[in-house]
Amino acid sequence: MESRELDIILENARVIDGSGAPAFDADVGIKGDAIEKVGNLKGVPAKRKINVDGRTICPGFVDVHSHAELSFFRHDHAQVLLPLVKQGITTFVGGNCGMSLAPITGENRDGLKTFLEIFTQMDFERDVKWDTMGSFMEYLDKEGILLNAALLAPHGLLRISTLGLEAGGADDTSIAAMKWSLEECLEAGVFGLSTGLQYFPCNQSDTRELVRLSEPLRRYGGIFTCHLRSYTSTTLARAIEEVGSVARENRIRAQVSHIFSVPWFGLLHNAGLRVLKWLARHPGFARKIIPRQALYGEMKRIFGVLERERSKGAVLGIDVMPTTAGFTHLLAFFPSWALSGGREKVISRILDPNVRMEILGDIEKGKPKWPHRGKDDWSLNIMRQLGWDAVTIMAVHSEKNKHLEGRNFADLAQEQDKHPFDVMCDLLIEEEGKVLVFESLSEPDDEFTEAYTFPALEHPQAMIVTDTILLGIGKPSYLFYGCYPKFIHRYVFEKKLLDLPEAIRRCTSLPAGWFGIEHRGLVREGFFADLLVMRPENFRTDAVFRDPENSPEGLDMVIINGSIVVEDGKVQKDGLHGRVLRRNSKRLPGI
Repeated sequence: MESRELDIILENARVIDGSGAPAFDADVGIKGDAIEKVGNLKGVPAKRKINVDGRTICPGFVDVHSHAELSFFRHDHAQVLLPLVKQGITTFVGGNCGMSLAPITGENRDGLKTFLEIFTQMDFERDVKWDTMGSFMEYLDKEGILLNAALLAPHGLLRISTLGLEAGGADDTSIAAMKWSLEECLEAGVFGLSTGLQYFPCNQSDTRELVRLSEPLRRYGGIFTCHLRSYTSTTLARAIEEVGSVARENRIRAQVSHIFSVPWFGLLHNAGLRVLKWLARHPGFARKIIPRQALYGEMKRIFGVLERERSKGAVLGIDVMPTTAGFTHLLAFFPSWALSGGREKVISRILDPNVRMEILGDIEKGKPKWPHRGKDDWSLNIMRQLGWDAVTIMAVHSEKNKHLEGRNFADLAQEQDKHPFDVMCDLLIEEEGKVLVFESLSEPDDEFTEAYTFPALEHPQAMIVTDTILLGIGKPSYLFYGCYPKFIHRYVFEKKLLDLPEAIRRCTSLPAGWFGIEHRGLVREGFFADLLVMRPENFRTDAVFRDPENSPEGLDMVIINGSIVVEDGKVQKDGLHGRVLRRNSKRLPGI
């Protein structure tokens, strides 16, 4: 072979290449940002040779459902996002759930300001330094980023720019305006369109709007990703079928985001919920009396719906988080009619005792009915479906209430001798709507509720994701620190749901290939050098819900675009090596 000098040779490695194939022994040579050679490199000159001594080299993890780009307005975003790199993520897809930081238009600017400030707690006028998606990407190119970022066009911002924060459907003129904005984003290089159909205002759309808006994706080769209209057990199948319709009618790929199921027992819901919560508190007893197939039944039913849609011609993918806790902003759990018109109108409603009682009545009497666009039938009515004790404060804006982060609303209500809803409303007023929360049936990842996720965690088509919202504030999700070490340690080595090469594939080449992220996700000559050096059997995390901020063990090196970012477990402070990725970019490794 030609013996031109390489920049780095990782010698004596055990390589898991990301394809799902068995591990093999090889050296890996890097030149510039690319993998130059995989094989026997004895005698090949290099500026630096690193003996990895039998440790495993695999591709960097590709997290395709993230909100990490929401921190990009912060001057310290690289520091904020370090936990992602320290657990092995080298590329993420942002702009999920219909939400991102761009595009920003002059039309309905106040609505965009409200939408972004509530979720990110930014100072909109100070922090937003771009308008179009293209100028946002150029801003990031100039500022530099820690890891690779691929972006999606956010349905929520497109809709607010066109219709404001108002309830109601979109007519042909409005859909055409949103479509024009989507095409502008696609021209800038986004990888597709995302929507969050449980969230206002995306939940005001109907299937017709989604189908027509998504039409340009076929021409650009883009993907449609969807936080479903419902994750409620009784209407979840309809929600998946809606995504199937968008994919089928436009002949495009579509992604069902972070799959899970929320129970609904109809007239017997309160009794059924009490039983589930008791079983979650007594997992040992639950395992004895409930057959394994019964625990797995709901998730297997979901995959059956996916297969039926595929058999009808829909090209569908799916991802899953290795946790049973979700997270969002508190106002997302309120009925849509109470959220229209912007923050001032929302706050004025919950200040009015009569309107507050009306909102509470809709929560407590609501029934999740398809298509979830009525006054009291929205599907993100978490307090009704999972109970008032299902919501825990993740982050607030003011120092005054920081001591409440990590506290449960039911417990706070008991301490304050108030109804939990009054505690929520009073906190929202004090925080000007800026309250982020976790939701879960019970203490996250109790062994009973965890078990129902096993069929998704072991399914060969399910990609593993963090659903990251890292903003440098509040109590973060432990997946921000330990998603991938948890997946590999617990479900490969402890639970033995799948083998290591297959687990690596599900976190690397599967998501990269499905989303069209070219030349990443494999240890292969000519691919970008996004690589991990680890001891898989020791790759683990102590991060848990109540104590999340713990870095993993067993990951010795992280390389992004040919540059060492983490070595011997320590972050190198020699620059930002990530890139803003563009769909179908002409730039190839090594050029």
